[in-house]
Formats: sequence, structure tokens, C-alpha cells
Amino acid sequence: MSEENTTTVIKEFVFVGLTSDPTLQLILFFVILAIYMTTLVENLGMIALIRATPRLQTPMYFFLSSLSFLDICYSSAFAPMALVNFIADKKSISLIGCAMQMYFSISLGSIECFLLAAMAYDRYVAICKPLLYPVLMSPRVCTFLVVGSYVLGLLHSLVHTVFTFRLSFCHSNKINHLYCDITALLSLSCSDIYINELLMFYVAGPVEATTILSVMVSYMYILTNIVRISSSAGRLKAFSTCTSHLTVVTIFHGAILILHFRPTSSNGPAFQDVSDKVLTVFYTIVIPLLNPLIYTVRNKEVKDALAGIQRKMYAKMIK
Repeated sequence: MSEENTTTVIKEFVFVGLTSDPTLQLILFFVILAIYMTTLVENLGMIALIRATPRLQTPMYFFLSSLSFLDICYSSAFAPMALVNFIADKKSISLIGCAMQMYFSISLGSIECFLLAAMAYDRYVAICKPLLYPVLMSPRVCTFLVVGSYVLGLLHSLVHTVFTFRLSFCHSNKINHLYCDITALLSLSCSDIYINELLMFYVAGPVEATTILSVMVSYMYILTNIVRISSSAGRLKAFSTCTSHLTVVTIFHGAILILHFRPTSSNGPAFQDVSDKVLTVFYTIVIPLLNPLIYTVRNKEVKDALAGIQRKMYAKMIK
């Protein structure tokens, strides 16, 4: 590569994408479009159901509606651009657009980490300190936990975005991913990325570790308390209030750990790249689709509220 090319400042990026096959791109377009639209309907429906049902006006469902709103934002930070790139001839994004996409993808993922930890704390208080629940989980405290999750997530993302886009990108403008992933961008930089690597290790790593640890500690106390309940029916009822959240946490953090901490594939870098992209689709689009389904299938109160709304709609239709 000539010196002139290596010193050219890149002002836009081009996504390599998942495949170059036009037929497969069209199929993926319709699949992801269907998933994205279903995600919007499910999560908007969950928010509307919680707001319309008086019995669901509790801290647990306040957090759940916050999670649904977050999942809408999270999938929207990725899906629209991915859909455009599946059918566009030029799969490009401006430098500013790339920075914004990276900022929102990191911030929303971080916010969900903190929010899931706050939901674990809510379940801990509900089961281990039921008499103090109205005080410890007052509307003011719940609002503080949600707002705090957003503040921490936005600040966390701001640090990575600022230090990433202060770099010079001159090796290539082709991002070997479906979106502006931080690791893919760092591989394109001709600047020293030592500080960025430190930030990923000492900032991003602790965010994941501390939120997972807080969830684990909460559930250790919850399980200890459940074991002490004398009746089997009481134990089952106490644990049933946690299964949906525990399932969501396992899927969400499991996807993060597999995506970022799994060993290098023995099938070569090409297979590794494809698997990274597939996992990214699962992490950013499929998980927001699954979350409301998990809470609906496993939660009797949500199913009862949904049945009540359906009965009211049916009654209005036959009048």
C-alpha cells in the first residue's frame, strides 16, 4: 500500500455484511424485518398492557415496562441499518453515523446490564424482605434505579465512543461486521489503540462482571430464603416470581459471554467472522423478541391481565 493511501483519512465506512449472495440477502431482509416488526409489536403491547392494568402497577412491572422500552430502542439501533444494507447497492455509513450507532449500541447494552441487576435486587427485596418492600422499593427508589441505569450506561458508552473516534482510520474503510462494532473499528485504526484496549479491559469488563455478580448474589440470598420456606407450595410460588427474570438474564449475559469471551474457532477466521455476525443478530434482534415472550409464557399475572383485556375487547365487539 502506498504512503498516500495509508495517510488518507476515512470519512465513511462500508459494511462487509453477512453474505454477498443477493438471494440470501433478500431472504435475510424479510426474516429480520419480520423479527423486528414482531419485536416492536410485542414490546409496545407489553408496555400498553402494564399501563392499562391496575394490578400490574408494581415495581416488578415498572422494571418490566422499562425493559420493554429498552428492547425497542436496542433493536432499533441495529435492525433498520441492517435492513437497508441487505438491499442497498452501497452498504455505507458516514463517520458520524457510525459513531452514533456505536454509541447507542454500547449504551443500550450497558443500560440493560444495569437494569437486569436492578430487577434482581427487586426480586431479592420482595422475597427476602417482604415487610420492607414498600419502603425499599418505593416509586422514588424504582425511578432512581432506572435513571441510574441509563446514566451509567450512557456515560460508559460515551467513554468508548470518544476514545474510539479520536483515532485515525486509514488502513481500510471496510467494517467486517453488520454494524459499527468497536472491535471491528479498532482493527481499522492506524493509531495506537493501547488506551482503547485498557478501557475495554478495565471499564467494559467490570461493567459485565459487576452486574453478573450482583445478580448472582441476589439469587444466592433468594435461594437461601426459599429453602427456608416450610411448604412446597410456598417455595414454588416464591421461585416462580423469579424464573422469567432468571431466564432473561441467562440468555442475555450468556450471549455476551459467548460473543466476546469464547475461544478462537479451529475452523479458521472466516468461520469465526460468520459466527460473530450470527451471534450479533441473536444478541441485538432475537433477544428483544424473546424477552416479552418469556415474561408472558411464565408469568400468570401477565397472562391473566392479557386475558382480561381480550375479554373486554370481545365484550365491546359483540355490543
